[in-house]
Amino acid sequence: MNYAFEPAPQASMAIADSENRIPVRRIFCVGRNYAAHAREMGKDPDRDPPFFFTKPADAVVETGQTIPYPPLTENFHYEAELIVVIGKGGRNIAEEDSLDHIWGYAVGNDLTRRDLQLEAREKGRPWDWGKAFDKSAIIGPVHPVGKAGHPSSGSIKLTVNGETKQDADLNELIWSVPEIVSILSHSMEIAPGDVIMTGTPAGVGPLVEGDTCVVAIEGLGEIETKIGARL
Repeated sequence: MNYAFEPAPQASMAIADSENRIPVRRIFCVGRNYAAHAREMGKDPDRDPPFFFTKPADAVVETGQTIPYPPLTENFHYEAELIVVIGKGGRNIAEEDSLDHIWGYAVGNDLTRRDLQLEAREKGRPWDWGKAFDKSAIIGPVHPVGKAGHPSSGSIKLTVNGETKQDADLNELIWSVPEIVSILSHSMEIAPGDVIMTGTPAGVGPLVEGDTCVVAIEGLGEIETKIGARL
């Protein structure tokens, strides 16, 4: 096939203890999936169906990199998250079968231009400008299910310059991983390489130039991101 111009490189993620990589197809993010975070964002936690937003595949950044402070924002936030990577596609997946479709798990950081997100929310507009910008999805090495199992509890913690900002447990998710995968698959067919960012605990806050942000999840290690000069 001939293209009018060279296709973009395939976005990918590292695999823990392997030279192989995982191609990224789509990134789905679950909004307000911890009760305390829902409250700090001015919303009541509930069990209404979860809502999703997306990030582009090429927003993925690996651990250890320095990213520039993004444009158009004065309120740039961190959000520690458990990452789910789909390895087997399907649609209308039953909750009890959901875990069979997961390839592995990773540590993530859903970077957010909070002022743009809140402005969009207030005006009833999509969140894209606040969530789906360049280098906004920090994702660490993916741990295969065969080694990591299916983490449903354990510490999720974020620090900025060594100071703890978020400290919670994965068992505080409003919607569990099996529920999320099942619900998503009833909306659209999921496929290998799809990534789900499962939501962040309470304690979100700003990052500034020069900060070092570390996210750690029990059993999955940690990721580190440094914030560089403003673009």
